[in-house]
Amino acid sequence: MLEHINISNVLFLDIETVSGHKNFNECPQELQELWAIKAKTLLKVYDRELEEDEIKTSYDRAGIYAEFGKIICISVGFVIAKDEGYEIRVKSYANTDEKILLEDFAELLNQYYNNPNKNFICGHNIKEFDIPYTCRRMLIHGIKLPRLLDIAGKKPWDLNYFIDTMTLWKFGDFKAYTKLSLLTYIFGIPTPKDDIDGSEVGRVFWEEGDLERIAIYCEKDVVATAQLLMKYKRMQVPENMKIERV
Repeated sequence: MLEHINISNVLFLDIETVSGHKNFNECPQELQELWAIKAKTLLKVYDRELEEDEIKTSYDRAGIYAEFGKIICISVGFVIAKDEGYEIRVKSYANTDEKILLEDFAELLNQYYNNPNKNFICGHNIKEFDIPYTCRRMLIHGIKLPRLLDIAGKKPWDLNYFIDTMTLWKFGDFKAYTKLSLLTYIFGIPTPKDDIDGSEVGRVFWEEGDLERIAIYCEKDVVATAQLLMKYKRMQVPENMKIERV
C-alpha cells in the first residue's frame, strides 16, 4: 500500500496538549469533582476514596484527555520533491486561545486537504490520540469538522487516508506501544527529543509561557515522522534534509 502513496500528498501532523488549567486548585469546583472520579480510574483505586493530595497530583495527567485538557500547538509538514532530493516544510499553529488555533487548522484542511481519495494525514499514534483529541476539541468549540476529520460512523476501510506510523510498525501486533524516539534511533533518523519531551510540555507552557519552544519541539516530531514514513517506503532520506519553517 505505501508504495502507491505519493509522499507529496501527505500532511504530517503532531499536536501538543496541556491541562485545561494550570493546576487542580484553579479548576472550577464541578470540574474538580469530575476529575476526582476520573482519577480513581487512572490510579486504579476502587476500594477507598482518594486522598486530596493524590487527586491533585494526578491532575498532571489531565492534558492527555480532551475533556480536561486543551491543544496549544498543532504542527504540520509536507514533503517537497526537488531535483537535488527532498525537503520538508513545516508550519505551527500555536496559540493560547485554542479556538483560534483550531479554526486556523480547520481552514488549512478545508482549503488544501479535503479529498479523501487523494490526500493523507500521517502521524505517530494519530489514530488513538491526535485525531480523536482534535475532533473532540473542535466540537467543544463549535467548529465544523473538516471533511477528512468528519469520521463519525465511518468504517475502518473508509479511513485509509489516516497513516499511523506506530500502527504500521505493529504489523498486527497490539501488545506494545513503540515510541517515535525509539523508531528514529533504530532507523538512524535524528532524534526529535534533543530539547524537551512530551512530559515537559505542561511545565514549559504553564511556568515559562514559551510557546515558541513547544512549537519547535512539535515540528521536530513532524519532521521525524515524515522521515520515518519515507524509511517505511524505502525512500532515500537525505542525511542533511533541508527543513524550512513556513
